[in-house]
Amino acid sequence: MFENLRPGDDVSLDGIAYQVERTSPSRFWVRIGGAEVKFNKANGREYGGQRQAHLPLFEDRPALVLCDAEARAMSAADLLAGVLQTPDADRLARQILAAFDSMTALRRATAVELARAVGNVALANRIKAAIEFSRRLLDAQDVERPKVSSPADAANLVMTDMRDLRVEHLRLILLDTRNNVLGTPTVYVGSINSISLRQGDLFRHALERNAAAMIVVHNHPSGDPNPSPEDVNVTRQLVAAGKLLDVDVLDHLVIGDGRYVSLKERNLGFD
Repeated sequence: MFENLRPGDDVSLDGIAYQVERTSPSRFWVRIGGAEVKFNKANGREYGGQRQAHLPLFEDRPALVLCDAEARAMSAADLLAGVLQTPDADRLARQILAAFDSMTALRRATAVELARAVGNVALANRIKAAIEFSRRLLDAQDVERPKVSSPADAANLVMTDMRDLRVEHLRLILLDTRNNVLGTPTVYVGSINSISLRQGDLFRHALERNAAAMIVVHNHPSGDPNPSPEDVNVTRQLVAAGKLLDVDVLDHLVIGDGRYVSLKERNLGFD
């Protein structure tokens, strides 16, 4: 029954799928609760016990075929179960959602945190891949080179990527003379302040791409986009340096959880 198992295949124990870690001609090993457990390939029974392993029958779950209206009407648990596509997907979906206090927490969860919630590394990776794919769909641009005409345009360009970051990132939105986007490089990862910030690192990216202007963007992992005094001080320094290098610093955006603040709109650092 288990003769053709390979590392990475799934087996089911009490309705929960586990990934096979390694095999031998007569045995296979599954990691359960952090420990490797050995099973007999001939009957799927745990050595030293009566626990029975089964091959998951994923085909037992009906294929999910939906129209747009049906998908929008489904609950988060039903949609997550559709991603899991295991025999016990409904129960697992509820278990995962209960492990996180919000959809934002689930979206921000690491693969390790997801694996802890679902009890299965392969399923955790499946969820993480679905989250990342949806993130890229939301971030995709209809045109190859989007145009930035307002702070909202700039914020929308990076919001999906930056709203869930757990440490501060500083990115640039590089623009040509018509405000078409030339690139959005990440320049710094970590706490951003005027002491650690090397202005040359920022403007090097602009000069290498022949950018006429740039917008500075960084996130607040707390989710609160209100700028700090240090953010204003950094902005003032960058605006002054941009004038010397003939690269306009058009704005400095602070990204929070679904919100942003434009320092230019508030006239902070642009005096």
